[in-house]
Amino acid sequence: MSKAPLVIAIDGPSAAGKGTLAERLASHFSLPHLDTGLLYRAVGYLAEKTGREPAEVAAGLQAADLADPVLRGDVAGQAGSKVAAIPEVRSNLLKFQKQFSSQPSGAVLDGRDIGTVICPDAAVKLFVTASLESRAERRYRELRGRGGDTIKPRVLAEMAERDRRDSERAAAPLKAAPDAYLLDTSDMDADAAFAAALAFIEGKGFRSSGP
Repeated sequence: MSKAPLVIAIDGPSAAGKGTLAERLASHFSLPHLDTGLLYRAVGYLAEKTGREPAEVAAGLQAADLADPVLRGDVAGQAGSKVAAIPEVRSNLLKFQKQFSSQPSGAVLDGRDIGTVICPDAAVKLFVTASLESRAERRYRELRGRGGDTIKPRVLAEMAERDRRDSERAAAPLKAAPDAYLLDTSDMDADAAFAAALAFIEGKGFRSSGP
């Protein structure tokens, strides 16, 4: 069993399943988890709500700001994707994320630049992806399940645009780290994705300390 702190860096596009996977891995290994997308959602949402500059909001962001349920909605998601392209916002949030990842216990972080920028030395790097069509279908079902009024073509178009923004931005674009394990969940459910990721992590010498 490896004695090094287990830091798991999970990257990938929207609705690929990285958030669910991150939560399950954090629970399995008894590690703290940070959904870094919430940081950008909070900045985007608060900037639009208050009229303040996104970089200013990012500089003063507190952990308590991440608790608002509205951040899980699609409006906050689109706002977060827009401010994530601002270099000053990313720079101001860098310290928050690096401090979280440097805990002695290890940590699980998911986002879009974890393995490439935030935790380039992470013991485990996963890049979770899926086809645009399967991701759009998942997001559509999620929104409908919340009672949202939407149509599949619009969800698909918005997701394609977000993918373009995330991958083409100058500041820390979405891409897989060279040493990341590529996990395509297009034809996987959450259990299969977790099993594949766990097999990879255990293959690197890490085991759960639980029963």
